[in-house]
Amino acid sequence: MAQTDAYLIRCPSCWTQNRIPADRAGQTAKCGKCKSAVPTDSLLAAAPVMVTDRDFENKILKSPLPVLLDCWAPWCGPCQTTAPIMTELAKEWKGRARVGKLNIDQNPLTATRFQVMSVPTFLIFDKGRLRETIPGAVDKGTLQAKMRPYLYAA
Repeated sequence: MAQTDAYLIRCPSCWTQNRIPADRAGQTAKCGKCKSAVPTDSLLAAAPVMVTDRDFENKILKSPLPVLLDCWAPWCGPCQTTAPIMTELAKEWKGRARVGKLNIDQNPLTATRFQVMSVPTFLIFDKGRLRETIPGAVDKGTLQAKMRPYLYAA
């Protein structure tokens, strides 16, 4: 992503988009509508965030950015080939979307909740809701196309 003057980030309480100056990324902002705290640390993440059953709600459902979640397992060969793609997407989408990784062997509650029957499976979340499920190993272009409607403008 090219250097930007400001980012758009949603309030996790009311989902209103707020403009955050680039030099304030990483600080806690206040929503212009409901005055709730808007954490902006996710604007600085240029790598996938590891997600567990315990922190799933905070990192994914309350994410102020759209999320692409990679449900994977360490024993899965195709999962290993998609791992570098997830890292690339996290860098490309820095400040526009969150990329997460959920090890289904270590986090069976979340995997069961979203009916992850095979790995890899990619889940797209926006405004705290599951929007799309993409089963199987897919290429980077497919993931980019599926996420395009949810990404904030660069």
